[in-house]
Amino acid sequence: MRRRAPAAVLALLLAALGAQCALHALVSAPPAPAAALPAAPPAVALRLASLGDGPAAARAVMLYLHAFDAGIPLRELDYGHVAGWLDGALALDPRSRQPLVAASQVYAAVQDPARVRVMLAVVERAFAADPAHRWPDMGQAALVARHRLQDMALARRYAQALRLHAPGAPPWARQLELFILEDMNELDSARAVAGALLASGTVDDPNEIRFLEGRLRALEGAAAHRTRGQMR
Repeated sequence: MRRRAPAAVLALLLAALGAQCALHALVSAPPAPAAALPAAPPAVALRLASLGDGPAAARAVMLYLHAFDAGIPLRELDYGHVAGWLDGALALDPRSRQPLVAASQVYAAVQDPARVRVMLAVVERAFAADPAHRWPDMGQAALVARHRLQDMALARRYAQALRLHAPGAPPWARQLELFILEDMNELDSARAVAGALLASGTVDDPNEIRFLEGRLRALEGAAAHRTRGQMR
């Protein structure tokens, strides 16, 4: 006597098959150039449609997204929808850097500060979830905030997150906050950061130690000079 599969299992299989077909139909035909980028499906639907092959589904999602930016100017894309597709691709394949590289280097190149901020927020969320592997993208986000947006406070926030949460990042990334504070003329804060890096125990390279000690002495000298000038 044959045993029938439970109805719930059958329903789940049918739903997965339908989602897979829908995703395939979505990404197999590039959109017309004038088409508007739709909102991304919920993450659970994307995972269901992947049928266990998250990396392949993530690549398909990125191909679908790039079909839009190839057809219309970036400033005409709905960046809220772009962020949703990038988040979805990253959820399907957390090890891939492609969505974050696209966010910080492709879509953040648009000449629209509001849209750039949406892309930097994608990177910031992703970095918070996995700072050990996503520090390069956070470093790029800090540089974009510093040089493209001219938003020193935002650049400092990203650089501070790098220093505090990515101790395995290379020296330039962990010292980025120090340079940004010097650009802001926040010498006392820069001196505190240099001291914190030296005291953290994460700096063991002699060259890096000498560099930080030199910066600390220079900052202390600059602070003393400023104090003498204020007292005159």
